[in-house]
Amino acid sequence: MAWKLVMAAAAAAVATLGAAPAPAQAPMAASTAQGYLGDAAPDTYKILPPAPVAGTTRYEADRAIYLGTRSLKDTPRWGLAQNDVNQLAILKDLSCAVGVELNQANAPKTVALVARVGRDVSRATDRPKDIYKRQRPYLIDEGPICIDKTDALAKSPDYPSGHNTWGWTVGLIMAELAPDRATEILARARAFGEGRLVCGVHNLSAVEAGRMNGSIVVAALHGQEAFRKDLDVVRKEVAAARKAGPAPDPAACAKEAEIVAKSPY
Repeated sequence: MAWKLVMAAAAAAVATLGAAPAPAQAPMAASTAQGYLGDAAPDTYKILPPAPVAGTTRYEADRAIYLGTRSLKDTPRWGLAQNDVNQLAILKDLSCAVGVELNQANAPKTVALVARVGRDVSRATDRPKDIYKRQRPYLIDEGPICIDKTDALAKSPDYPSGHNTWGWTVGLIMAELAPDRATEILARARAFGEGRLVCGVHNLSAVEAGRMNGSIVVAALHGQEAFRKDLDVVRKEVAAARKAGPAPDPAACAKEAEIVAKSPY
């Protein structure tokens, strides 16, 4: 799914969260459609390195890595990448790493915060994408990808990866909310983004730029008082959800951890 459509779906999901708690309990009164940063957002186009162009070492390295990773088709790593295609399931995908599945039922404020951050991620991603308009790797070299080759996907530029910007942003936030699980959370967030490389829908340079992009977004978010206040509320909610459980299936989590640990991407 194209990145802009995903963020539109996220905003729609937030709109259906139900009746808001009393303001004293949750200071998330601002519209989630606005994000937290607005015009205070850094210009990521001026911060990220330029997208690779034909004839350069970075461009040829991207091609070689894309072609080399086509051998991962139908492996367990390929399966995990397919699982991670749905960006709206990011909190579910981080369940093993966090120690509990966070959802609308047990963590509505967390869901709302993540969705609101999605607006800032979209802004940080769309501007450089629209300027560079770099083609996705499978449009340059033949090879299988882990999702359908649709017109919408082909029209959505490669650089930077919005998927990885999103995954790394949420991963960094969750690592702060559950610091004792930071290693596991960030390892899983890295795999979430690198799944796009495994899938063949993003180049390595786009994935790396997405990780930088997410770091830029989170750094800027911490400069906003509204985000910091909401984070304090969500921190308590996450702690309560982790205590209440239940924990994810240990066998499934062990299998996931093995795939993440063994994969070069």
